Amino acid sequence: MQNAVILINAEKGRIKAVAERLAEVPGISEVYSTCGRYDLVAIARTRDFETLADLVTGRLTQVEGVRETETLNALQVHSRHDLETMFSVGL
Repeated sequence: MQNAVILINAEKGRIKAVAERLAEVPGISEVYSTCGRYDLVAIARTRDFETLADLVTGRLTQVEGVRETETLNALQVHSRHDLETMFSVGL
């Protein structure tokens, strides 16, 4: 499994449309609108590095309104979320 954080800048006035389109792309699990240097942050989860590379260099570049991206490939995932889900008692 390959996980990555993709930082995205969109064309002016197109942030919401780009976010909605990105959320539909297979391999993108979440898209967040943000304040600061980047307009959007997308979380990618793919089966291997080749699929991630295709996602970033192929599919994301085809989304109209994406101006630029920066991809941070995760080396390790440190998350309490997964543990809390596994041991949740349904509260």
